[in-house]
Amino acid sequence: MPCFKSLSKTGVNIGDPVVLVNASEIIPIMTKVPKGKLITIKEICQEIAKNHKVKSCCSLTTGILIMSIANAVEEETVAKNNSDLSKIPYWRILKADGFLNEKYPGGLENHKKQLENEGCRIISRGKKYQVADFGKYLFN
Repeated sequence: MPCFKSLSKTGVNIGDPVVLVNASEIIPIMTKVPKGKLITIKEICQEIAKNHKVKSCCSLTTGILIMSIANAVEEETVAKNNSDLSKIPYWRILKADGFLNEKYPGGLENHKKQLENEGCRIISRGKKYQVADFGKYLFN
């Protein structure tokens, strides 16, 4: 499994059951994150794993699906369809340790702008950005 390295960091051992998530399980979690709060892919995986009564879910698949959802949200927003999809605040989902996602629509600069518009302070870490004190913004 391509994400075994990250799964092993969550305590998963060879032979342990894990779940390969689908977008229909990710979207409800993403939509619950209120303005001023953030969540990481790790927390999303933990929630999904808990729902399936397994140790973890594939963070690689989860990250790919979140990126796909973000792109779909932007397409709906640009098209001004005002669908439920366009209301998903994908920018509140961070990578591990509070890092911004360069693969979101508009890249790092757009992700940074969206978070700053919601009151987050963003710090530069070389070519990457991180939410300062991101732990205090985590949504349960």
